[in-house]
Amino acid sequence: MRLWWCCVIAFVLTLHLPNSAAQTPRIRNKTKPRTAPTTRPAADHLSTAYYAKSCPNLEAIVNQKVNAWIKRDSTIAPSIIRLHFHDCAVRGCDASVLLNHRGSERSAHASKTLRGFTLIDEIKAEVERRCPRTVSCADILTAAARDATILAGGPFWEVPFGRKDGRVSLGTEANLVPQGHDNITSLIGLFQKLGLNIVDLVVLSGAHTIGRSSCSSIQQRFSNFNGTRKFDPSIDINYLSSLKRQCKLGTNFVNLDVTSPRTFDVAYYTNLEKKLGLLSTDQLLHSDSRTSPLVDALASQAQLFTSQFAVSMVKLGNVRVLTGKMQGEIRRNCNFVNS
Repeated sequence: MRLWWCCVIAFVLTLHLPNSAAQTPRIRNKTKPRTAPTTRPAADHLSTAYYAKSCPNLEAIVNQKVNAWIKRDSTIAPSIIRLHFHDCAVRGCDASVLLNHRGSERSAHASKTLRGFTLIDEIKAEVERRCPRTVSCADILTAAARDATILAGGPFWEVPFGRKDGRVSLGTEANLVPQGHDNITSLIGLFQKLGLNIVDLVVLSGAHTIGRSSCSSIQQRFSNFNGTRKFDPSIDINYLSSLKRQCKLGTNFVNLDVTSPRTFDVAYYTNLEKKLGLLSTDQLLHSDSRTSPLVDALASQAQLFTSQFAVSMVKLGNVRVLTGKMQGEIRRNCNFVNS
């Protein structure tokens, strides 16, 4: 626990240290030194009040649609959260994952188990009816991920709006998204490229407290793990036997959280402590010295998990956003760029 707090304190201090912390000499004359103009990060142009006048009912529309779908199918909640992550992990949060054409991210093999496209289309259609050519698909997907989290029992957070939709979507780039087989070093590297840190990695992985995974993502753990001709030693033997029974076909699905799969809680982290992580990437979070203190801290502090999850989801939604008049567009249909 002590190591974890040291990590957090060091991280917070890093965020708040001014650039002048290198102890540059103090300038005594009254002439202010000239500094090069700086460009504000794109995320600074987002605002929770962005649609206050142009589409005041946006959040109510999103909430109503997401709520209706989850009442019919509770599995759509984690699917929308996952769809949002897949979008932001490739080219930033620009709704590129929603584009539906040959060679797009959506058509890639890595995206074959993604769900929730029809829900986003439904929301977009209603928003276009009420507020034509005003709200981007990227903003709709981000808001839907927030509401899906709440309806699954997770925390609330304010979503800043103003994203534009991208015009490019490449299937080859969909392979950049983790598929459950990555090592911790590569995961940390990916998150750093997105402007996220190791805390965000461990906290956002906690979304696996709900939802399911295809058996094809875990069958390599059953036998010949890493070419050893043995099963993955980091998995509980009884859990392994249960998974083998459930995963006779790679197309079957199994719960990501074996103890409370429909509850947004810290069971995901306590499961890792018991060698009950479904994906190898999940279980590695507990065995790697860089992430295990965070896993232990979150496992014992539910409030810490929910509050930090909200913070990390805001950061995720701000990744490489397109803003302003010269970037992106407001798609009339989320499946296609405007003609």
